[in-house]
Amino acid sequence: MQDRDQLAANINNRQAPQAPRRRPLALAISRALLGGTLAAGALLEPAGAAEAAPEAAPQAAQDQAQTQARPPAKPAAKPAAAEDAAIGVVTITAQSRTQAAQSVPIAMQLVSADQISKLAAANLSAMNGYIPGLNVDAEQPTQPKFSMRGIGTADFGIGTDGPVGVYVDGVYTGKTGGALMNFNDTQRIEVLKGPQGTLFGRNSAAGAISIITKEPSQEREGEVHLRAGNHGARYLDGLLNVPLNDSMALRMTVVDQRSDGWLKDAASGERLNNTGDWGLRATLRWDAPQQTRVLLSWEHEKLAQKARPAIGLVALPPAPGAPTVPANPAGYLNPFTAPVYNDAIDNAEARDFDGLTLRLERPFGWGTFNSTTAYRHFASRNLEDSDGTNRINSHLDTVNYESNSSWQQEFKFSGKNDSVDWVAGASLFYERANQNSRMNMYTDTHNTVLNNLAGLPVYSLLDEAAQQFGLPVKFFGNSWQENMVNRSTAKAYALFADTIWHVTPKINLTAGVRLTHDDKRFSWFSPNRSAPGLDATLAQLDQAGFFPGLVAAGALTPEQAAMAQGALGQNIAFDNPAAAARKIEAQKSWTDVSPRLVLDYKLLPDVMAYGSVSKGYQSGGFNALAVAGKYEPETIWNYEAGLKSYFREQHLLVNASLFHYKFSNLQSLSLIGNTGAAVPSYQVSSSNQVASGMDFEARWQPTRDLRLFFSSEFISQKYQHFVTGDGVDLSEQAVGTPLWSAAAGVDYTWRAVLDGKLNVSLQHAYTGATRCNADALQGACLNTPAFRAGTAKQHTDLRLGWDAGSGRWGVALFVNNAFDKRYVTRIDNTSTGILGTPFAIVSDPRRVGVELRLSM
Repeated sequence: MQDRDQLAANINNRQAPQAPRRRPLALAISRALLGGTLAAGALLEPAGAAEAAPEAAPQAAQDQAQTQARPPAKPAAKPAAAEDAAIGVVTITAQSRTQAAQSVPIAMQLVSADQISKLAAANLSAMNGYIPGLNVDAEQPTQPKFSMRGIGTADFGIGTDGPVGVYVDGVYTGKTGGALMNFNDTQRIEVLKGPQGTLFGRNSAAGAISIITKEPSQEREGEVHLRAGNHGARYLDGLLNVPLNDSMALRMTVVDQRSDGWLKDAASGERLNNTGDWGLRATLRWDAPQQTRVLLSWEHEKLAQKARPAIGLVALPPAPGAPTVPANPAGYLNPFTAPVYNDAIDNAEARDFDGLTLRLERPFGWGTFNSTTAYRHFASRNLEDSDGTNRINSHLDTVNYESNSSWQQEFKFSGKNDSVDWVAGASLFYERANQNSRMNMYTDTHNTVLNNLAGLPVYSLLDEAAQQFGLPVKFFGNSWQENMVNRSTAKAYALFADTIWHVTPKINLTAGVRLTHDDKRFSWFSPNRSAPGLDATLAQLDQAGFFPGLVAAGALTPEQAAMAQGALGQNIAFDNPAAAARKIEAQKSWTDVSPRLVLDYKLLPDVMAYGSVSKGYQSGGFNALAVAGKYEPETIWNYEAGLKSYFREQHLLVNASLFHYKFSNLQSLSLIGNTGAAVPSYQVSSSNQVASGMDFEARWQPTRDLRLFFSSEFISQKYQHFVTGDGVDLSEQAVGTPLWSAAAGVDYTWRAVLDGKLNVSLQHAYTGATRCNADALQGACLNTPAFRAGTAKQHTDLRLGWDAGSGRWGVALFVNNAFDKRYVTRIDNTSTGILGTPFAIVSDPRRVGVELRLSM
């Protein structure tokens, strides 16, 4: 008992037992860890992790001793320790505690810095397919779309929060506009599937992505990675870790990625879909008196590149002709060979991001106090072509401007003993956001829209009449702009607690709850269209008595004259007279209680079964593009049963889980044509859905130098009862989430090659076909003679690298999308119904590059 008390005291004081006084219990636990008893599955940790395992062993062993309270297993031979470490002997913080991954009863997938490097992945979107069940669409990096297990809003409006919470060192990244950042000094990523509301909050109804960065150390360290590839791709990242004194250290990193793009505008020759993104990160660590640890981090990132290109799908008639409406999919062009014409004025996607985080940890005899204070701000602009042509009579640009500032504060207390492991805390989140959604076109475009919708080319008719009257006015070539201006203020308060009771040495019961209160204020203002050139023309016509003259001549009735003048003066996209006259405001509050209950049982020392019930909550919000549009909170109940196992002698890790979801008011973004305005708009709709599925993961280290992994997810998701805003009944139909997704890989190392080691990594990802339903407007599914959208997707990545025996430098060749698999990811129908100009978004081609690594 004395040994156990001493061990507990050491844990609370963050000190390992001193080597000269190592007690039999501590020694047995340490040996058990080194033998692989507690091996956990991190995704392809580098082989070098084997050398790091002994340092992590005492802390991991202490955590396991406290949480499991069972006699240690017989130590294995030392060679097994290296193989276990290569699979991933790691501890994680998924439950706001330091725990061995295999002891956490949550379906999860871990991504190591090694796999990020071997995929040459710049951000989470480059991991698509390798984390089955998670999809990150970076078609527009300032408006990324996250979904997990079929749950994702994908809304770019500031009235909505995303259901997949992205956290960096425990700090919520805020609106999606600032959620997709470059990997910068990442240590690992913990992807937690299923509702994580108890510990992560309201923004993790679908799951949570926790990105852990590396902390400053007392070792001097420096490293540089350089990459160069086809299509003008170039990449640089570098780090410098400097001890300042015995108690302080500074770690600074930089990352910069650029490319010229693989598409060209067929008319101008301008490069499209280029990349340009760089960032800085600096972290200061201070080991203060009384074992207090302080971390101060600052990060900055600047994105500046072209917006996504729009690949037009219809052949244009000779100018000034316009495409027919409706467009006929049987005549669509192949987007992989069709010429690309984009004429967006000042086409650009840009973002400036800054973040400041202060973390403090102070141990006490009874537990540990943690405080996290964070500030985030970003300003973004995304101006893109939305018609896929370069014709003035079908010109349509859409723009999104956003400015977002958020402040977060979390206080957390945690502690543990032989019987209980607990954590409790409080959090505050405040956000202020401004957004301007804009549509740009010309009066020529407006004339096409009026002709297509009403059979009345107003500008053409008036221009002909003005010429007959001898009036030198300009109807065509004038700009037309509409704006929707939104303002949002959001506050969220929460209290949470989560306790693990060690009922017996084999049984743990976890109970947690979070109380959340959300308060949101929102406003809409859509002023009348801005068309200065047209207004000057109308002023000339009024001075000449043009419209009364047409009525007097019998060319128009008074009603027709009034309709023509009205058509020239009112919005066609943001058409709400009330919001044009004044700002419309709304306020709404919601309170939620989200519990979770988990029971886990050790079938064998390294085999755990668990069952859980948890609730996810997503606050209600407001439709940015629909004046006074609001929706109620989203709730998700998840019932899950799983198995986590590690077969030590075979170095085989196998995890599996079965889950069943019930969704109420599940929020999703849809293109709605039936809005009362001429131009369709993206709006958030709510539906009730159900889903059932399975996750599976296996990792095997058959030899010291060979590693294999496989992971997959099956999910069947459907609507219970839902009618879209366009009146399409989707009840009992599939939602669209693919049934299957899977990833597999092999990693092999040859040692003593040219006084170093040679490594090959081959990884493959598969995502099943979209499950199509009757809502064709979304463009997720389409079958034409030229191409298909919504098909199954495959992606293969290869890396061959050599590292010098000194570890000071290395070179590599990498190939992403090795078999050059190309897919139409979606069809955008924003302009299809009004201009007859659908366009496609396609996946990237093969990328080949070389890498050089230099270390101090």
